[in-house]
Amino acid sequence: QVQFVESGGGLVQPGGSLRLSCAVSGNGIRVNIMHWYRQAPGKQRELVATISPSGTTNYADAAKGRFTISRDNAKNTVYLQLNDLAPEDTAAYYCNADVAAIASGTLVNYWGKGTQVTVSS
Repeated sequence: QVQFVESGGGLVQPGGSLRLSCAVSGNGIRVNIMHWYRQAPGKQRELVATISPSGTTNYADAAKGRFTISRDNAKNTVYLQLNDLAPEDTAAYYCNADVAAIASGTLVNYWGKGTQVTVSS
């Protein structure tokens, strides 16, 4: 069974920082591309950042210059460093990844349960 464990969310003041993490666990798996999404109340879920297994990254315009996605392939963990946070960044942040079963090569997309980021004075 593949499991995502997300952490790092919390309440911060505007201008503050948080570091989110998402660890993927499971037997006989290989984690492919990984993403961070977010969903604010009353809004649709949106893609924030993407990172390939080799470390190639892409960011939403709202994230560029403030957020950094990274990964540790040995730990099957993806991170999202959130800097200069604003109230508009308040949302549930979700880890998402394509995970392959090594034996079969079957690729399945998984979602984490989300971690809440709240930016408020």
